[in-house]
Amino acid sequence: MTETPAVRVRGLRKTYGALTALDGIDLDIGTGEVLALLGPNGAGKTSTVEILEGHRDRDAGEVAVLGRDPRRGDLAWRAELGIVLQDCADLGELTVRETVHHFARYFPRPRDPEEVIALVGLADKAGTRIRALSGGQRRRLDVAVGVIGRPRLLFLDEPTTGFDPQARRLFWSLIRSLVGRHGTTVLLTTHYLDEAEALADRLVVIAGGRVVAEGAPATLGGRAAVRTTVRWADGQQDTEDPAALVADLARRYAGTVPGLTVSRPSLEDVYLDLIGEHS
Repeated sequence: MTETPAVRVRGLRKTYGALTALDGIDLDIGTGEVLALLGPNGAGKTSTVEILEGHRDRDAGEVAVLGRDPRRGDLAWRAELGIVLQDCADLGELTVRETVHHFARYFPRPRDPEEVIALVGLADKAGTRIRALSGGQRRRLDVAVGVIGRPRLLFLDEPTTGFDPQARRLFWSLIRSLVGRHGTTVLLTTHYLDEAEALADRLVVIAGGRVVAEGAPATLGGRAAVRTTVRWADGQQDTEDPAALVADLARRYAGTVPGLTVSRPSLEDVYLDLIGEHS
């Protein structure tokens, strides 16, 4: 990541009548960073993302996306954004190749459509009509359309909803490749915490229109400092040094420790605690 943030937000507010959707959000996304925006339904994620994309106005606050205020973003600025929505229009009668070539015409300096088709793993499906693709293949096509314009910032909205486990992991590999090969900045919204943990450099949790926690997946909400619980057949103990405790138990039992388990709070445990405190 560079020192110049791709996104900088200060004091972002948005209301809908009597409902306060965003109540003073501060947010930074570093260039080349993958940030996952987490929160329950109604937390303000969609409003935040739509304001950053320039599709919704704000009531107050400062917002800079790729150095521009989205309120005044022109076509050149929009060409540097890639957006993969949760629900995309179905162009079922077009082939993969026709679709990617079509969208390439909207951008001043598009990537080579054939290279993008190969990048997302659809080279062998280039002549296939969209209606004949599997769900995972359609999602890969959505990403192809999202990156054809060489975006510096890519928005991914619930990208693997409905995927089976294998398709989700293939999709994760694709996103890692985009970030690693092209230095793309990614803002991911997802309800899958394992997806956030697998892809994101940093997590931001919002609830009730406010940021309630942020940090790396391993440290979010003080996760790294939480004591580990070691359980065995005759008892259990919370400890900051589980390795030493297990070694002591192994000596005590002269070998295998009966019923041994070692656990620390999962990301899901920490996340539910965070949003529960602010519900």
